[in-house]
Amino acid sequence: MQIKAQSHATQGAKSADEGLAKRTLATGDGWSVHEVVCNAGPSDRPFEERHEGFSVSAVIEGSFTYRSDAGRGLLYPGALLLGNSGSCFECGHAHGVGDRCISLNVRDDLFGEIAAAAASTSRFRFSAPSLPPSPKALPVVALMEALSLRAPALRREELVLGLIERVVAATADQKRIAAAPAAREARRVVEAIRLVESDAARPVRLQDLAARAGMSKYHFLRVFRRLTGMTPYQYLLSARMRRAALELASSRRPVLAIALDSGFGDLSTFNHRFRATFGATPTQYRASQL
Repeated sequence: MQIKAQSHATQGAKSADEGLAKRTLATGDGWSVHEVVCNAGPSDRPFEERHEGFSVSAVIEGSFTYRSDAGRGLLYPGALLLGNSGSCFECGHAHGVGDRCISLNVRDDLFGEIAAAAASTSRFRFSAPSLPPSPKALPVVALMEALSLRAPALRREELVLGLIERVVAATADQKRIAAAPAAREARRVVEAIRLVESDAARPVRLQDLAARAGMSKYHFLRVFRRLTGMTPYQYLLSARMRRAALELASSRRPVLAIALDSGFGDLSTFNHRFRATFGATPTQYRASQL
């Protein structure tokens, strides 16, 4: 897909360029969900944009930097971009070309109502620019990625409101703002992330990731953990979990086949990790998505 774009823009933002590809997945009273695709790269100059409404965007493919009033972060598959209503932001693609996101935009009054219950204040604002693919974020990312599969309007409404509630609750006590990534280090970490995302089911060694990043194993581990908030192994597991959750929601393939294709050696290990991440067995999770 060839898209002429100067900057990444999430749904719910005013953009100086209309070249982004946006596909509406679902809409409701006070909210909308879109797939947003951008092919901006290192040669494209970022410019400032503004969020209209509160925005939660799941990064599905690609990587980019995001700067807002809540700080600056490196966004990559499995992470959640967090946008405050009315705040200006800037995205850049210094480390590669393009990205794809599923973006949920919520009107101020609806967001305030949810925040009043989830964070005890209707004036809640995100204090960090993003959430890494942690156990708190992964269920949200998996559900957002599968939103295009949801047919019943009532179920979609429930999912959207529940997703916002989860994100607000997960970030209500979050005080730390992610450190701004050094350009050179971020570029190297992105290279390792791409290696994982290219085939998450494939076994990968720390020395392979470090070699892709051009670092020693120890230095790579420290930098990766500092920039993403997790270890490379935790990121690998998160990528496998995302793929497995989408397969469960979108197909009738046997759970064992999905487990093996996702990179897990046996069903018992897969079931244990899946339940620890999503709070349900794979079979229960699939049934809940119908």
